[in-house]
Amino acid sequence: MRRHGARRSGVRLGQRTRRRLTGGVRLGQAARRRLTGGGAERGANPVELAVVMPAILVLLFASIQVAAWFVARATALNAAQSAVNAQRLHEAPAGAGEARAVDFLTAAGDWLVGWDQPGPACVTTIADTAEVICTVSGDSLSVIPGVSFPVRQTAHGTVERWTTG
Repeated sequence: MRRHGARRSGVRLGQRTRRRLTGGVRLGQAARRRLTGGGAERGANPVELAVVMPAILVLLFASIQVAAWFVARATALNAAQSAVNAQRLHEAPAGAGEARAVDFLTAAGDWLVGWDQPGPACVTTIADTAEVICTVSGDSLSVIPGVSFPVRQTAHGTVERWTTG
C-alpha cells in the first residue's frame, strides 16, 4: 500500500508539483472534459450557427439598406439646397432652381432613383418676404428587389432683393 506522495517510477511528485505541471485543477478538468467528448452537447455548434446565421444576414442587409436610404436623403437635400441657392438670386430666371437641381442630381449618381418622374419643383411665393421652396423627391437604392423606400427633402430660402433703408 502506497502512501500519499510516495515515489512512483523513481520520481516523487507532491500535490503542489502536479498542479503546477497541469496548470491547476481547473485546467486539468477542462482538458479531461474536452478529451472525453461533449456528451449531450456534441454537434450543438452547427445547429446554433444555422439558427443564428439568418438573423445575422438580415441585420447585415438592413444596415446596408439604412445606409443607402441616408445617402439618398442627403443627396436629395443637397439638390434642394442647391436649387434654392440658384433660384433665390436677385432676378433669377424662372426654372433656374429646377435646372440646378437636375444638374446636381445627374452628377451625383444613382443614389436617388426616380427623381426625374415629376422632377425637382421650386415655388417662389410673393408676399412681404418672397420665399423660395424647392422639393426633391425620389426613392433610395433598394437591397430588396421590388421594395422602394421613398425620400422627400425640402429646402427654403428668401429671395434676394433691393430694399430701401
